[in-house]
Amino acid sequence: MQIVPPDEKYLPTEWNGVFMERPALSRYMSSAEFREYYYLKEELVDFCRQEGLHLSGGKVRLGDAIAHYLDTGQKPSGERVYRCGNIVDISEDDLIGKEVRYSECHRRFFRERIGDSFKFKVPFQRWLKSNPDKTYGDAVEAYHAIMEDIRTTETIIDRQFEYNTYIRDFFKDNKGLKLKDAIACWKFKKAQRGHNRYERKDLIALE
Repeated sequence: MQIVPPDEKYLPTEWNGVFMERPALSRYMSSAEFREYYYLKEELVDFCRQEGLHLSGGKVRLGDAIAHYLDTGQKPSGERVYRCGNIVDISEDDLIGKEVRYSECHRRFFRERIGDSFKFKVPFQRWLKSNPDKTYGDAVEAYHAIMEDIRTTETIIDRQFEYNTYIRDFFKDNKGLKLKDAIACWKFKKAQRGHNRYERKDLIALE
């Protein structure tokens, strides 16, 4: 039988404009009693802070951890083991942790927030491994930044490849001309409609 201090037994609560009494969230409660009442997330967070439970995440996760603590007295480590399905869901507030996995529930989480185009690109996997103390919300923002960086880099490489190919083909067709002539023709070509491959008619830029 649990001992409940009289001054902690009930807490007035407003419900649809009517004040009711409910048990105050306390370490003396049983998990069954805790589950019978509605508590705000702020109350769950305050309780965790009061009891030294180092937790983060949504209400479901906090509620499950508190119920476990009330039944066993054991404080959770703060790291979460993720499982697919309805048992445990990933929240944007959850820490990534050191044992991050690229499971179907992780893929589902990111696709819901990023879109069906989401993929576990190698740069993003490296970011996850290097940031165990960040949240999954941070990971979503990092993914967008990483993908933008990849797109920018690929664009630069593509343009550089086009330039190098043009200059090579220019000199293959014009062995007596200089680099400044090739660059002048390249600039002329870029300003034209269509492809950027070298053509002999580009020499009009030197007239």
